[in-house]
Amino acid sequence: MFRKKRPIKMGGFGILSPILLMIVLFSLSITQLMHIPDEPFHLPAYWEMIIAGLLGVLFGGIMLTQTSYEIREDGFIYSKPNKNFKFIIFAIILIRVSLSQYFKNIDYIEFTILTMLLALLYLGIWRIGSYIKYRKLYAGQKEIGTIQ
Repeated sequence: MFRKKRPIKMGGFGILSPILLMIVLFSLSITQLMHIPDEPFHLPAYWEMIIAGLLGVLFGGIMLTQTSYEIREDGFIYSKPNKNFKFIIFAIILIRVSLSQYFKNIDYIEFTILTMLLALLYLGIWRIGSYIKYRKLYAGQKEIGTIQ
């Protein structure tokens, strides 16, 4: 949402930076979960991880379809405004909160891992897909020489 006002620079690598940050933070979080005193670490059931993964892929796909880029008069690439984007973000947050309320009786370690898996997948798919969209537009404009 912030990128509507500023052009995307540095070859679009800023689009991918949240993924790197999430990987670091999630690895630190899992390390902390593994070392809680008197609390055994265990992964959720495979079917729970598959469902969290499928939801993450679904959310990421929805976010990706709503993300697009445009070249403006100044020759820079900007995020294209989308009127539905804020409603989709709100719906995804609402679904995640309602799922967390529904599953609040499961072990908090399992719940944390499932939430992190879902978030990592949907943000990863969204950001990597957005980067690919950006690079295609960038490469197309670079060939004809109209990009800054």
